[in-house]
Amino acid sequence: MKLDPTASAAGVGLIALDEVDSTNAQALRYGAAGEHGPLWVTAQTQTAGRGRRGRVWVSPPGNLHASLLLSDPAPQKHIAQCSFVAALAVHDAVSDVAPALAAPLALKWPNDITCDGRKLAGILIEGEGTAPLILAIGIGINCRHHPDDVAYPATDLAAQGADVTAADMLAALSRRMAERLALWCGGTRFAAIREAWLARGPAPGAGLRVRLAEGDVIGAFETIDEGGNLVLTEAGGARRVITAGDVFPLASSGVDATAGVDATAGVDATAGVDAAPDADAASGVDASRRPA
Repeated sequence: MKLDPTASAAGVGLIALDEVDSTNAQALRYGAAGEHGPLWVTAQTQTAGRGRRGRVWVSPPGNLHASLLLSDPAPQKHIAQCSFVAALAVHDAVSDVAPALAAPLALKWPNDITCDGRKLAGILIEGEGTAPLILAIGIGINCRHHPDDVAYPATDLAAQGADVTAADMLAALSRRMAERLALWCGGTRFAAIREAWLARGPAPGAGLRVRLAEGDVIGAFETIDEGGNLVLTEAGGARRVITAGDVFPLASSGVDATAGVDATAGVDATAGVDAAPDADAASGVDASRRPA
């Protein structure tokens, strides 16, 4: 594994491991030991990748399992925006290494990347502490493999006809992440990130079903607001703002969103911006990992 030379020149580090329980957990351990990053932590495989609500995360060799450790990347109120920044970086990087797939790539609120309507990659975020806040941006990209028995249909780059290694993917991602973080500028330029995300997200008016703890919400996609929340127009014209939930295209609303395997292979996070309702949706960081 190697970073893009521009990332290395900018002082970004890399620790590439053969096996780890989870790259997010390992990155946070480095942070607790005094590492401030930016530091990429990768692994060929994870032994304890975990998803929200007890879901299993599949982490086979050949896919990219990576976490970026950052220290105080932005004021707390802007931290949830990191998932949008990372999603754009993944979209950029996949387009770089597999140009033929650029057209069918799309962003799924708030932190997934799809290809031909199937989940290709996901981003989940964990953080610890407050001064400084140590943040791990976990990214899983299905390069060679994808699970089949999942709530949201999945795919991988090889299945889409692109021969891309995890090493190739990391090199492109390290460059594109640095570029998108610079554009975001610690949250001061989220408007530019939001505009770029909307250009790659659902088409206005697209039918969506959002699964919440209290039940499903159905509506037409309107936008994401300045806070990164999903805005739908419900039947009758009511405007609904959603801070967290599982999103499905309306045509796929019959799939079982409670299935026990997540569609992205190998991202570790118990919560994140795409958080269960009992997580801290305002911050996008798993509140259970903060010091009491």
